[in-house]
Amino acid sequence: MARIIPSAAIAAVLALLHPLPAHAAGFDGPWTVLIITEAGNCDQGYSFPIQISGGRVLSTGSANITGSVGRGGAVTVRVSQGGSSASGNGRLGATSGFGRWSGKGSAGTCSGRWQATRS
Repeated sequence: MARIIPSAAIAAVLALLHPLPAHAAGFDGPWTVLIITEAGNCDQGYSFPIQISGGRVLSTGSANITGSVGRGGAVTVRVSQGGSSASGNGRLGATSGFGRWSGKGSAGTCSGRWQATRS
């Protein structure tokens, strides 16, 4: 019995860390993400089209964007373009979302917030 309890606890933690596909919560489809710089010398804003399919965030524009969305809308992303890269996290709702990001590029280290809208 003592061996079953730790295994069950580990399985429960792993289930929480590995979210269910986003399509169960209705996040699949095209989105537009606006990235706003609040600190650092990066451009003040960027806009990227993305596609969410089966819980995976995919780029549809020139930037390489990868990430995942959990059943409850928790999202993690990584964006790279040229020599710059950033990572972010936040939450999506039915038609919009928001979060924070930070990254590095030729302008140095930058950070800020992002907002998303369903296209």
